[in-house]
Amino acid sequence: MAFRSIKSLLVVLFSVASMLFTTTLHAENEPGKAAEQAGKEKKEGAFDPAQLIMEHILDAHEFHFFTVGETEIAIPLPVIVYSKERGVAVFSYGNLSHGTIYNGYKSEEGKIVAVDAAGKIEETISLYDFSLTRNVVQMLLALILLTVIMIKVAGKYKKGGANTAPSGFQNAIEPVITFVRDDVAKPNLGLAYEKYMPYLLTVFFFILINNLIGLIPGTANVTGNIAFTVVLGVISFFVILFSTNRHYWKHIFWPPVPGFVKFILVPVEFLSIFTKPFALIVRLFANMVAGHIIITCFVMLIFIFGAMSTVAGWGFSPVSVAFTAFIYFIEILVAFIQAFIFTNLTAVFIGQSREGAHDEAHH
Repeated sequence: MAFRSIKSLLVVLFSVASMLFTTTLHAENEPGKAAEQAGKEKKEGAFDPAQLIMEHILDAHEFHFFTVGETEIAIPLPVIVYSKERGVAVFSYGNLSHGTIYNGYKSEEGKIVAVDAAGKIEETISLYDFSLTRNVVQMLLALILLTVIMIKVAGKYKKGGANTAPSGFQNAIEPVITFVRDDVAKPNLGLAYEKYMPYLLTVFFFILINNLIGLIPGTANVTGNIAFTVVLGVISFFVILFSTNRHYWKHIFWPPVPGFVKFILVPVEFLSIFTKPFALIVRLFANMVAGHIIITCFVMLIFIFGAMSTVAGWGFSPVSVAFTAFIYFIEILVAFIQAFIFTNLTAVFIGQSREGAHDEAHH
């Protein structure tokens, strides 16, 4: 009982410490103004690869598919903003297209800001944005898709039991579940694998579905959003902490090394508690962003060469399309690999936190 109390206290202390050491990064005003001024100096309508890449990988208030002439084919999403001065405002993002001012609001580089009648930003108004951006909407759709698929598969098992051969989508799901159980959970968690299987399967399929949906043109790269991976990493962080025991903490604060080495190793072991979820966060984010940037760059090479010469643009098109298709298929493989790596590392870290558990003697 005393150990459980100490364990709960340590979890609380580490949670508070992680929140205290978390800082918010603010962009400096001068570089922002310089970039804005440089943007104004650019020729209107000129092709800007950097801007298009950022628009592709960052979050937005609409699903933009393509532009035909002056017509943009896009699905605007609901904008929900609140300020103490103006209250709650709900409207479609389509009302703010092309810099239009609507009900005292406008879109400034994808960010909703409050403006006055002259269109000048009102700095005195603190605006809270609760809008359904494309990352949020797509994540909710992925969650619904995951729930529907798993309920249908579970319903077939409940109806047919072990005596009925898998059919339909069940054939695709069952080998994956078996793989996560036999090659991820059991080797790392021993006899306690059943306790963590629901979480591991949820993480694996949720990441996988978001990875695959993000490869559809016009959709959002949800797993390439640092906020998404941070939430997954923090959840895994708490799962790891609540799985620890006295042997784990003894190894952290009193490692089995000579006395003079303890003063060096203890801070390193302590920092490893936080570097584990950090590794999960950065690995998934970096890999998914990199793949989308590479694909976008290969497509934009057509327009870059086309801006120099029409012949060069048409001549490089087959090469660009071939490389894009190749990287695209690689990204499908990466979607599965990154879901597996995140799940496997989570299981490894949980297994390490259960160091010296009673069930390990039978594993």
